[in-house]
Amino acid sequence: MAPSSPTVLVTRRLPSSVLDMLRAACDVDAHGSTDELDPQTLRERLAGKQGLLCMFNDPIDADTIAAGDGLKVISTVAVGYDNIDVSAATERGIIVTNTPDILTGATAELTWALILAVTRRVGEGDRIIRARGWHGWTFDFLLGGELRGKQLGVVGGGRIGQAVAAVASAFGMEVVFANRSGAGAEGQPVLSLDELLRTSDVVSLHVPLTDATRHLIDRRTLPRMKRSAILINTSRGGVVDDDALAWALEERLIAGAGLDVYEGEPHVHPGLLVCENVCLTPHLGSATRETRTAMAELAARNVVEVLAGRPPLTPVS
Repeated sequence: MAPSSPTVLVTRRLPSSVLDMLRAACDVDAHGSTDELDPQTLRERLAGKQGLLCMFNDPIDADTIAAGDGLKVISTVAVGYDNIDVSAATERGIIVTNTPDILTGATAELTWALILAVTRRVGEGDRIIRARGWHGWTFDFLLGGELRGKQLGVVGGGRIGQAVAAVASAFGMEVVFANRSGAGAEGQPVLSLDELLRTSDVVSLHVPLTDATRHLIDRRTLPRMKRSAILINTSRGGVVDDDALAWALEERLIAGAGLDVYEGEPHVHPGLLVCENVCLTPHLGSATRETRTAMAELAARNVVEVLAGRPPLTPVS
């Protein structure tokens, strides 16, 4: 690679095909591990780079951005970009990109996996079998609930929320939305958040993490849900106050929860770990081979386009 080629820092291990795409156009400094670079090392390795390809859980704050004195593009392998100080990047003329659309189907599928796991107590049953605690079929053992005739409340009317809603009719569920724009999927009602919480049997969260949505579900809003309702979060940790959720579950204010994201990941609130009526997954929303590869490819293409002087495919700023 010629010395004049732009240089790019890749913060985590990626498929070799994606790195090859980058290497065809750039010098690549790849951190070949799934472990996070500590802040000091990240800043040191970012110095002199023109591109940064990062993950959603890499904190890219103003100081880190300042360390990238030659940066032209920050490309995240994610839809959400709350880990990046976009304002600081914009002030320095740095383009920020993300990977929307690609993970819609995979995240919607996982949302339904959690809904079914909680309502039919799949996790509880699995743990009983593994502990050799099942002694044969009985009429009223581990009874769950049915979805038919119930209401699915979707908080957030974006691509993923609408993809989740599109499946509801297959289970005989009615759908209502609550979202900031006031628009839901065509023909489906839009309620206030309070009304959605009060009337829905399943509440599924599909909003970005912003100042307005942080702790959207907390000690004030959880008691407004039905005691028979379940809460699903495949959006972002921090949209739910995990301490408040653990309290609501312990007090039986709601019937259960399915969670793929948490505050302070990978830490999980200890109160959630001991709840039998909670299904916990380790941030698997986009975790299919097809989706993760496509996300990484799009993020790499964004870097290549910007460093070649062309507009990015999916700019945030």
